[in-house]
Amino acid sequence: MVAFHNKKLKLLISLIWFKNLANFIIKTMETVYINSPLGITKIIGDQDGISVISVSDVGTNEISRTIPEVLKEAVLQLQEYFEGKRTDFDLKLNPKGTEFQQKVWKSLLDIPYGKTVSYMDQTKKLGDVKAIRAVASANGKNPLWIVVPCHRVIGTNGSLTGYAGGLSRKKWLLEHENPS
Repeated sequence: MVAFHNKKLKLLISLIWFKNLANFIIKTMETVYINSPLGITKIIGDQDGISVISVSDVGTNEISRTIPEVLKEAVLQLQEYFEGKRTDFDLKLNPKGTEFQQKVWKSLLDIPYGKTVSYMDQTKKLGDVKAIRAVASANGKNPLWIVVPCHRVIGTNGSLTGYAGGLSRKKWLLEHENPS
């Protein structure tokens, strides 16, 4: 009876191990590097959604030769945005952050294309004007460049302030969305 029990236990352990391995393999994040007018864009995601979209200077990463299936729609939509053919995004997003950061990032999605709001306006909308520094900090940690439009948040006096991608990129994005 003990030998039978050990075989069942070994089988159970093997099945659990295999299931965990399968989940790990399935959930492996994919990465692609594409060219954009503002530098090399890195997109990271899996079947649960896009986790990171960031930009770096030209030459810091090599352009990908192939695009993983789970990232093709993100690549297409970003290309359409840069070509002036897209004003909003329809992607499954899965950014990693604290509950507060998630709340701040979600509020950014309410800022329409071609419009800006001040950090104070965003903070008021979130319900606590005393949290302006925390809101600004969360905006600065936004992992989804362009798609979650933190570039649309400006200083109360209309100045371009605080953009992790650099103020020249922020200026370019705002001009792209609202050409004169």
